[in-house]
Amino acid sequence: MNLQLQNKVIIITGGARGIGKGIAIALAKEGAIAVIVSRTKTESLKTVGEIEAFGGKAFQVEADLTNPQACEMAVKAVIDKFGCIDGLVNNAGENDGVGLQNGNYEKFMSSLHKNLVHYYLMANLALPELIKSNGSILNISSKTAETGQGGTSAYAAANGGRNALTREWAVELLPYQIRVNAIIVAECWTPLYERWINSIPNPEEKLKEINNKIPLGKRMTAVEEIANMAAFLLSPISSHTTGQLIYVDGGYVHLDRAIS
Repeated sequence: MNLQLQNKVIIITGGARGIGKGIAIALAKEGAIAVIVSRTKTESLKTVGEIEAFGGKAFQVEADLTNPQACEMAVKAVIDKFGCIDGLVNNAGENDGVGLQNGNYEKFMSSLHKNLVHYYLMANLALPELIKSNGSILNISSKTAETGQGGTSAYAAANGGRNALTREWAVELLPYQIRVNAIIVAECWTPLYERWINSIPNPEEKLKEINNKIPLGKRMTAVEEIANMAAFLLSPISSHTTGQLIYVDGGYVHLDRAIS
């Protein structure tokens, strides 16, 4: 299927590694120009190199998105380079384990800046160009907002905010034909996930336990499966889909555990 993304300029925050990298590659394979905004320039350049190696188009902007000025600089750099923005993927962030018992005001607010505030800032700053292009916004979110996890109040709150903003923006941007959707991730194998699993006792046993709780296939979601859905939601092919929270999770959140 032709997703009609040829030469569309799409920003992917946190696009250097993990889910963001997968989305950048999937978009580039569809002919889009994947613009990676990340604080890790070395990793961004590696991903740009991988994309260019198969004939795709990519660009990178180094920015620490917890800094509002850096968000502004990043969006300006994209406009200066390409003259337009056709899509935005808000993806950057991490489950940093700031809980109710082990957290405080400073840690909680820092986590919100790391995981939520820049979602708003990047959308706000890119909006004038997205209005011109009738572009699309995609927010990457997590099951923690719906299921809870324990010990991660700030990240859960951030993801609740991501989901709420998805619906709110979808309504506000209807007059501009800008579609806004979210992908909700449950258990997806990424470098961050691998680092976490290897930090706990008996990682292989724990991984097997997690896999056994995932209804479809008893396996984790692959980055490519998230990325394929992202490319579809950003494309004109999904032209009547907006305000949706789409779970690409092998049934993890909603299917009855009794089936396992």
